[in-house]
Amino acid sequence: MLRQLSAFVLAALLAFAGGCAKRVTPAEACARSGTLLVGNLAEPQELDPQLIAAYTDQNIAVALFEGLCALDERTSQPVPAVAEKWEVTPDGLTWTFHLRPTAKWSNDDPLTASDFVASWRRVLAPALAAENAYLLYPLKNATALNSGRLTDPNSLGAEALDDHTLRLTLEHPTPYLPALTAQPVWFPVNPRVLAKFGDVNQRQPAWTRPENLVGNGPFKLTEWRPNAWLTVVKNPAYWDASAVRLGQIIFFPTESPEVEERNFRAGQVHVTYSLPTSKLDTYRKDSPASLRLDPFLQAIFLRFNTTRPPFTDARVRRALSLAVDRASIASSVLRGAQNPARSFTPSDCAGYTARATVPTDYEAARRLLAEAGFPAGRGLPTLDLQVRNDEYQPRLAEVLQAQWKKELGLTITITPLEQKTWVQNQQTLNYTLSGAGWIGDFVDPVTFLDLFVSGGGNNWTGWASPAYDGLIRQAAATADPAARLEIFQQAEALLLEQAPVAPVYFGVRSYLIHPAVHGWDPSLLGLHQYKKVYLQSP
Repeated sequence: MLRQLSAFVLAALLAFAGGCAKRVTPAEACARSGTLLVGNLAEPQELDPQLIAAYTDQNIAVALFEGLCALDERTSQPVPAVAEKWEVTPDGLTWTFHLRPTAKWSNDDPLTASDFVASWRRVLAPALAAENAYLLYPLKNATALNSGRLTDPNSLGAEALDDHTLRLTLEHPTPYLPALTAQPVWFPVNPRVLAKFGDVNQRQPAWTRPENLVGNGPFKLTEWRPNAWLTVVKNPAYWDASAVRLGQIIFFPTESPEVEERNFRAGQVHVTYSLPTSKLDTYRKDSPASLRLDPFLQAIFLRFNTTRPPFTDARVRRALSLAVDRASIASSVLRGAQNPARSFTPSDCAGYTARATVPTDYEAARRLLAEAGFPAGRGLPTLDLQVRNDEYQPRLAEVLQAQWKKELGLTITITPLEQKTWVQNQQTLNYTLSGAGWIGDFVDPVTFLDLFVSGGGNNWTGWASPAYDGLIRQAAATADPAARLEIFQQAEALLLEQAPVAPVYFGVRSYLIHPAVHGWDPSLLGLHQYKKVYLQSP
């Protein structure tokens, strides 16, 4: 596989780097030519920013599109992007964003406030079925439009006052609104380009092909060879093009971290997506300058399909969650690079740390199974655990398989899947038990806890709780920060008790980076503003 991947890499570099000297690695040659080589784990599933479900796709989308705001890597706070400034009324319900007059689409069309309004109306169209549409729900009437209870798109609380001024009217105060606008689902899509391919409110894969895609980000798509590479080049129409120092970026979908690590050692990529845990100690000792262990706002967990027996019974779900030895997994499987998760929301998330936790308690787990009618696991069918076929999840699954067999008498089979199928199966509830992960959209507990509202676009468990929904709505309507966090405490306690998910560990992003890469600041959210990145040979 390494030989095959090398052929892909070298072919790309010969095409783009302008001819590499025999004694120079591709990474060295491309550092001189301004081409960043990035490992990106998986083949892109979707480049339409309003339909993206996979984090690896978002990593590409932020090169091609830009929202009203961006997020600063060091602080995780919103900074001006397409909007150069904004104001909010004292009641927190009306926001006015002022767009840069120089903002353009990559085809040189002006980018206007009306383009943003049309894009958000599209997101909320029920026919589009955008999974992340809920991130626009702070807008007045957004929820009603998305559910179909309202049908007039003009009722949305978003209005273009002129070509460069947007007025947003909210359902309730949302102090983190600027951070929300940095999410891909808030990015504009060119309505005139979409109209060429049919109904703008339907999914249209053709518009994201290299020959068709028009974005507004610092780069534009020029080539996409499935399972080989995807290339973006500097966008001269970008409003801040003079600040962009990279000429192009090549993203490589490398499913195997082991292969990616070998590619890094061979000088074929500048940045890897991850690093095999088996290599952590080696790099800590021998190549610490190449190793990065960045804080990461990520939860790794198990999803239960609550519409399928035996997980229709909360006692069974809770039993499996109690029978996870998270400390052992963190120390042995993850080699101390990750932290055990006894709550769903990562600790100290904008001042919030969950009081409710899930202990490791085998006796309580066995008691719950017996109460549910499955003493010592008797009567339970063999349960299938679907996992992404990466370095971590299959190994994690094997540990859980052994723990649950020993402590609960359960028999578990493991089904590894490529990322696209793994995500699709969760979206369609085509699973019984699945490994899962979530990376925060911004630093606030709501980005984790509102995943599980009834019918939510990313609530891929089938779980519905009116009590939980009420708490999330109450928190949204609460202006006092301390009172709001206290409501989240109640919601998380209910979530952990009902256990549609079982937290396992919190992420730390471990990866490798070439010394020629500069401006790649540690990012709690894992994403980078590529216009700040540059290459300089050491």
